[in-house]
Amino acid sequence: MTTAAAHGVRLGAAPTTPSSRYLDELARDAARRASLAAPITSAHAGAPAALRRALAESVDASAPDLARLAARIFALAEPGFAETGSVAAIVDVLEGAGVPVAVGVHGLPTAFVADLPGSDADGPTVALLAEYDALPGIGHACGHHLIAASAVGAFLALATARRADPATVPGRVLLIGTPAEEGGNGKELLARAGAFEGVDAALMAHPFDADVADPSFIGRRIVRVAYRGVAAHAAAAPFQGRNALDAVALNYQAVGLLRQHLVPGDRIHGVVVDGGDRPNVVPEHAELEYYVRSETTESLSELSARVDDIAHGIALATGTGVEVRWDPQPFSLPIRHNRPLAERWALSQRERGRTVRRAADLPTGASASTDFGNVSVRLPGLHPVVAVAPPGIALHTREFAEAAGSPEAIGAAADAAYGLAATAADLLVDAALLAEVRTAFAEQGGPLDVEGTFA
Repeated sequence: MTTAAAHGVRLGAAPTTPSSRYLDELARDAARRASLAAPITSAHAGAPAALRRALAESVDASAPDLARLAARIFALAEPGFAETGSVAAIVDVLEGAGVPVAVGVHGLPTAFVADLPGSDADGPTVALLAEYDALPGIGHACGHHLIAASAVGAFLALATARRADPATVPGRVLLIGTPAEEGGNGKELLARAGAFEGVDAALMAHPFDADVADPSFIGRRIVRVAYRGVAAHAAAAPFQGRNALDAVALNYQAVGLLRQHLVPGDRIHGVVVDGGDRPNVVPEHAELEYYVRSETTESLSELSARVDDIAHGIALATGTGVEVRWDPQPFSLPIRHNRPLAERWALSQRERGRTVRRAADLPTGASASTDFGNVSVRLPGLHPVVAVAPPGIALHTREFAEAAGSPEAIGAAADAAYGLAATAADLLVDAALLAEVRTAFAEQGGPLDVEGTFA
């Protein structure tokens, strides 16, 4: 008799391996579309060639330091709002380069801001954003250590260029450390505290399995649905109870049935966070949590209303009370990409030997969400993705974490650092580009009242 059998444990079959057929088809379609897509161009001159060369040389010279920084943050793998070691590692690099850093800004202990020495407040202001939080259990499976390294590398390259000739890098450049992107929506908390006031554009780059200038990141809300029942002995007097777990089970099924009628791109996924205590007691409390996602703010509001209706309808059906709590953490809005900035990014990556595509030239696929969406509807934003993993390796998987920790990924972070530095320089020195960036943002609706979106 096996040890497991001796203890009354029955071992079943292992989980089946998901098919890669769909992803393989997407990859083939992506390659076909990429071969037909026109190159991305820009109508603007951007930064002078001499400045771009200086930025590239600076990034390449600092690549070993950026690799060590990324490796340190990767090894720490600290979750949101607890990234103390990661912030300390970044501060060490910045202060070692003679850049003062303020830590614990805007009420968040692991947020920081550094102002490029010699900044001119009368010129444009560009913010480079760094992320550094990890996922519980699977570490940097979203590659935030590379986001931090690329933002730091871009900032230091601009600092080096300004020290060599202050006139070549006008305006103001900020490096803002943004904690807890994974679930905590740190950027929204920073925005509400005024971190982006006076900023003309915010720039960052995210690791991915492809190079895309304007990737789709959809909106996301969190909802907690808690049912209150009446406890009773489950064997002696179950008829005296009102089963909160039954309400949760029905809710989960009803939401599952709703999925058939979702428009393409919408997502709802959830877990039971409380299902009762003991089988012989009718559960008097049970609770679910869902992530509700959609491609536009309007459709996210409509989908939220349907989930809300389900919650209350199930309470009526089961004789339970219900509490529906939306957005226990700030919601994430869909990204609003700024076309002129995305075009300049694509050109910078071409200089590094990368071919960047538009989202419109790629197959439509599932999308994630990011708190940068909330920044991008307040001011012009750049949030491209950079290939660090083979096509089809999804974010938030152990496979992506492995790829993001590889030497090849560190090379991609250097490319991203140059892209951020060059795009920031383009914006600072090219008045016509800045004007078009502002015009494009206004044509997309201008600043959005984020806090009042779902009020």
